[in-house]
Amino acid sequence: MNRSYARLARDIAYLVVGTAVAGFAIAVFITPAKIASGGVNGIATIIYHRTGWDTGATMLVISVPLFLFGMKVFGKTYGARSLAGTLLISAFVSLFGQLTHYQGILPYIDRMDTLLSAIFGGVLLGSGIGIVMRTGANTGGTDILAQIISRYTPLPLGTALFVADGAVIVVGALNFGIERALFAVITLYLSGQMVNYVVMNLGTKYAKTAYIVSDHHEAIGKRIISELHHGGTLINGVGIFTNHERPILLAVVHNQQINHLTEIVHEEDPKAFMFVHETYQALGEGFVPMGRIVSSKKEGNQKNRPNNTQTD
Repeated sequence: MNRSYARLARDIAYLVVGTAVAGFAIAVFITPAKIASGGVNGIATIIYHRTGWDTGATMLVISVPLFLFGMKVFGKTYGARSLAGTLLISAFVSLFGQLTHYQGILPYIDRMDTLLSAIFGGVLLGSGIGIVMRTGANTGGTDILAQIISRYTPLPLGTALFVADGAVIVVGALNFGIERALFAVITLYLSGQMVNYVVMNLGTKYAKTAYIVSDHHEAIGKRIISELHHGGTLINGVGIFTNHERPILLAVVHNQQINHLTEIVHEEDPKAFMFVHETYQALGEGFVPMGRIVSSKKEGNQKNRPNNTQTD
């Protein structure tokens, strides 16, 4: 019980700190520099400079329908986590925005100020989102949209995110010019790299495969099922040093769950051996339905099939 409370307290702390860091980046660097680097914050930045509407409030208004849709698709637990992240990041953007009047901390008298905003904004934004994702939560917005697209199409999550963010950058280019759009690409790239660094997410690879060698594999497996809501597979192995049989537990989990899995293994067996590698595509229960991939490929083959029908 104490372990659960400790993890809950840690997750809450991560959620608050992560959204505060991301909110600071949006209000102090990204919005003042007119950098529409994708996501809901990019859309809100465009709207702020066109209408003067508060960026944080606009982010919340845009995220509400996405949040409701995401909760319908992924369930109430997912919705609660997304709601917490959405409310907090919007609140922090508004807080820091009002404190600085969305003027930032740089004078913006030349391109160097915008470049610095693109760099520091991207690093801080990605770090904040990464910290939030370590808890299994997210900050809502186009992340939810990308996950929905990935769920119902063959597109991997990273590709869906790229499409959604790319569309926002294009709109930003039409409003602020090509130069600001190029700065937005820098911000998007750096934020993505920081998310990758914090939660080991390589963009197009949205899952991890873990191999766990432990005498406590049964206890670990039960917690994977109950806490991560994924299954696993036991593989028979033989140690080359001892020549004794040792079962290997194989489990595939989402990127944001790998830290939780590591904690489970360490708590159940500190002497366990575990190694993790990227999973490019995960098909089946809990991930992308395999039938959808097969159907998509069949439809594509039928479209590309030449028409051999002859008429007299």
